[in-house]
Amino acid sequence: LTFGSEEALGGWWAERHRWERDTHRLTVAVEDRAVVGFTYLGPSEEPGVAELYAIHVDPGHVGSGVGRLLMRDALPHLGERAVLWVLEGNARARRFYEKGGWSADGRRRDSPLGGAITRQLRYSRVAGGSA
Repeated sequence: LTFGSEEALGGWWAERHRWERDTHRLTVAVEDRAVVGFTYLGPSEEPGVAELYAIHVDPGHVGSGVGRLLMRDALPHLGERAVLWVLEGNARARRFYEKGGWSADGRRRDSPLGGAITRQLRYSRVAGGSA
């Protein structure tokens, strides 16, 4: 997938949700009628496990608490066990997840993103961790 703009990325997630709305949850953070972040979650390919597919915050709002609020909103909907995938080189995101009670579980994958192959790490969380 290649996205030429934030609008294209948002449109892709909105279209995906249109087809998955019965099994997935899209939450949008809005400030002054502008979207500043969102989460997308649903079932993982592993039975009985939920997946946080996306948590995106507008670059101008990173560090403002929007991501933390979105995560707090998502956690009750993820159930007892949840996973997410993060780019191996994204140290900031990895710290964010680790502060929220997620931990790398040793699984890795190479996956296409924006026209390139990326190395991703899987993080897991068991209900009851901090947010």
